[in-house]
Formats: sequence, structure tokens, C-alpha cells
Amino acid sequence: MNNLIVFIGTIVGTLVIGSTLGYYARQTIAKNQTGTIEAKLNKLVNDAKDEAKETLIQAKERANKVLEEIKQQERARQTQLTRMEERLLKKEQVLEEKDEKLEKDYSDFEIKVQKVKKIKEELLALHKEQIKKLEKVAKLTQEQAKEELLNAAEKEHQQVLLERIQRLEQDGQEELNKKAQRILALAMQRYSSSQASEITSTSVSLPSDDLKGRIIGKEGRNIKTLEKLTGVEVLVDDTPGAIIISGFDPIRRQTAKMALEKLMLDGRIQPARIEEAVEKAGQEIAEKINEAGEAATYDVGVAGLNSQLIKLLGRLRFRTSYGQNVLLHSVEVAHLSGTIASELGGDADVAKKAGLLHDIGKAVDHEIQGSHVEIGKRILKKFDIDEKVIEAMQSHHEEYPFETLESIIVQVADTLSGARPGARKDTLEAYLKRLEELENVANSFNGVEKSYAIQAGREIRVFVHPEKIDDMAAYKLAKDIADQIHQELRYPGEIKVSVIRETRAVEYAR
Repeated sequence: MNNLIVFIGTIVGTLVIGSTLGYYARQTIAKNQTGTIEAKLNKLVNDAKDEAKETLIQAKERANKVLEEIKQQERARQTQLTRMEERLLKKEQVLEEKDEKLEKDYSDFEIKVQKVKKIKEELLALHKEQIKKLEKVAKLTQEQAKEELLNAAEKEHQQVLLERIQRLEQDGQEELNKKAQRILALAMQRYSSSQASEITSTSVSLPSDDLKGRIIGKEGRNIKTLEKLTGVEVLVDDTPGAIIISGFDPIRRQTAKMALEKLMLDGRIQPARIEEAVEKAGQEIAEKINEAGEAATYDVGVAGLNSQLIKLLGRLRFRTSYGQNVLLHSVEVAHLSGTIASELGGDADVAKKAGLLHDIGKAVDHEIQGSHVEIGKRILKKFDIDEKVIEAMQSHHEEYPFETLESIIVQVADTLSGARPGARKDTLEAYLKRLEELENVANSFNGVEKSYAIQAGREIRVFVHPEKIDDMAAYKLAKDIADQIHQELRYPGEIKVSVIRETRAVEYAR
């Protein structure tokens, strides 16, 4: 038991001693390890301090270097500014010197101007004094002396002056004649196309466009036969419901028109039927010509005319001038001439007959060379018409002087009949074509909503979209449309272009 206790005690003591020794050994080992870490940390701190000192030294060196460079640049810039300041000072001095010189020169110039003015005034005073002395010596004023000098020169060189004046008048008249001829030629050139289409063509309405092919015929036999028999040209184009007959002879055009109308009613269009239709149309035209001439003479009250002259007068039924029927125009002129002559105390019969026959030359002016006045004179002389009637009709276009009162009356009546509103107008086709062309030109521009040709084509009103065309663009658009009309279309007179821009705001109160 005691031994066990001793053994246990020994073991406990051994454990205590071993624990103590282990504790102290552990402490020793820990202290040694701690010393090693602290040494390492101290070494790292010292190395960092050394490195920081080295970095600080290098940074100071770099800063000093940069500062030195900046100082050098500043010194160079200061030197440059100093030089520029010196140059500016020199320029300022030069400008001041020039300014002083200019002021001095201006002062000298003012002094010289004053001297010149003074000298001029003295010269004027001296000139006036000399003129007064001369007037006193000559006993004449300056105006009187000038007038006497001119009168003397005029008397001495009167013949020379007259010859020079006549030569100037002659040269001026020749120049005016040349200008007048150029103006007339230009006017005829611009107007000839539309005028030719009006007086040399006749429109024939078709009930259906299918007839165009039948009128042409197989390989063009029908239309060639019609053209050969009537002496006109038949134009079949894309015009809807119509064909055009072209030719200078109005009788032939009317014959072709009547023949075509008969063929369309009959429905059989072939060369044999065309020959029959043309023959019948010619007979009817001859009858209508004779009837028209007799009706005109009966209406006016002119008797005793030759039958051939009456037929020539009847031919005017199919002749137009600016859209006015020449026979109706002649009847109007005859009535007006007779009425005016009665009021003025002239020979009403002569005036009436001259008015009726004043355009007789137009019946054959496409066949005989010369103006219709000259042709008419020859016709009237051929049929032994009174010379007074010929004198009265020959002056209605002022180609001959007014020899009698009746000649003036016929000219006045002709003007009244031609100027009557609605008397002379375009053909319907030409009129509609011109309006359509005007509207097409206006509608071709961007921003145009719609356009209307009014006043017989003398004005076109263009309505634009207000959101696309502003006020300034409206003025430009009007000018552009007018320029294009001038370039593309042919027209007499002038055409007014009105561009209308309108903004409307509409709201309803309920």
C-alpha cells in the first residue's frame, strides 16, 4: 500500500516536474521564435526607411531638375517678351512720327486749299470785271453777243446746216425703218405658228374614236383618197373625239369636212364612197357660196353686182381672220359704214358697197400673190366697180392715203367691227390647248396644289401647299413659273402669274 502510494506519488511528482519543465521549455522556444519575428520586422522597417530616404532623395533631385527647366523656359519667355515689347515700342514711335507728319501735311493742304479758293474767287471776280468791260465797250450783254454770234453763224452756214439736218433726218429715218422691220419680223416669227394653226386647220368631231381606223383604211387607202380628191391633209392623232383637216384653201377644208361628215353618217367608208361624198360636198359648197353671197348683198342692200363677184363674196363665208368670219365681218362693216356716212353727210351707197367689198381679196389671197388690198383692187377693177368705191376700200389698212370721206368711214367701221368684244377670238381647240399648257407648266412645280388659267389665258393663279411653300418661296415660285412659260410657250402679250399661299384653321363649337 505504501509502495503504491509512493509509486503514485512518484508518478505525480514526475508529471508535475515534466509539466513544469515542458512549460519552461515552451516558453523558451516561444521567446526564441518571437525574437526571430521581431528581428525580421525590424529589418523590414529599416529597409523601408532606407528605401524611403533613397526615394525622397531621388524625388528632390527630379523636382530640382524640373524646377530648373521651368526657370530656364521662363527666362527664355521673358527674353522673348522683352524683345516683342521693344519692337512694339519702335512701331509705336514710327506711327507717332507718321501721324505727326500726316497732321502737318493736312494742315499744309488746308492752307493750299484756302489759297486756291482765294485765287479762284479772284479769277472769277476778274472774269466778271472783264466781261463788264467788254459789254461796256461792245454795248452788248453776253446773251446778246451769243445770240448775234449764233445768228451770224447760222446765216453764214445755213445751207450746210440744212444739208446736215436733212442727212441726219434721212439717216434716222433709215435706222427707224430698219428697227421697225426687225420688230415686225420678230413679231411675225413668234406669232406665225399659232396664227397658221388657226387659219389653216379645221376640226371634225367624231362620235367615236373607233372611226379613226376606218377613216385611215387598210394601208391608208381611205385617207390617201380623201387627201388626193380634196387637196388637204387629214391629221389623225391622239386628240380624243376629233381629227384635224389642214390646208390653206378654206373651201377645200370645208369640202373635206362635209365629205367626212357624210361618210360617217352613211357608215360606209371606202374609196368609191369617198369619191361620191367629195363630189356631193363640192356641189353643196358651190350652192352655199352662191347663197351666202346673194344673202349678204340682199342684207346690206347692194344691188347690181356681177354674179362672179357675188360668188367671190360668198367664199368669204368659209374664211376667218383671228377667229372672226370674214363674210359676217364684211356685212357688219357695210352696215356701220352706211350708218356713219348717213350721219356725216357722205355717200351712204358708196360707203356701204366699199364696206361690203373691202376684204374681197381674202377670198383668193391664198392663190394670188400680194396683199388682200391689192388683190381686192384688181378684182373690183376687173368687174368695173365704181372708182369711188375702190378709193373708199383701199385705205382701210392705211396702205393708201385717205382721199375721200368714205375711205375714212370704211377704215373706222373696219376697226369697230374687228375690235368688238368677242368678234375676234381663238378657235376652241387652240384656246383650250393654251389653257391646258399653262396649267401643266404650273402643276409641274413641287408644292403646287392646283392651278387655274383665267382671263382667256392672260393670267394663271397657282395655289400652293402652305406647309411646303413659305412666303419667300412663293415669290421665287412665281418667277420660276413665269420664266418657264416664257421659255416653253408661245403667246401674244403677257401672262400674269399669281401664287396664292393660304393657311386656314377650322374648329367647330358644339
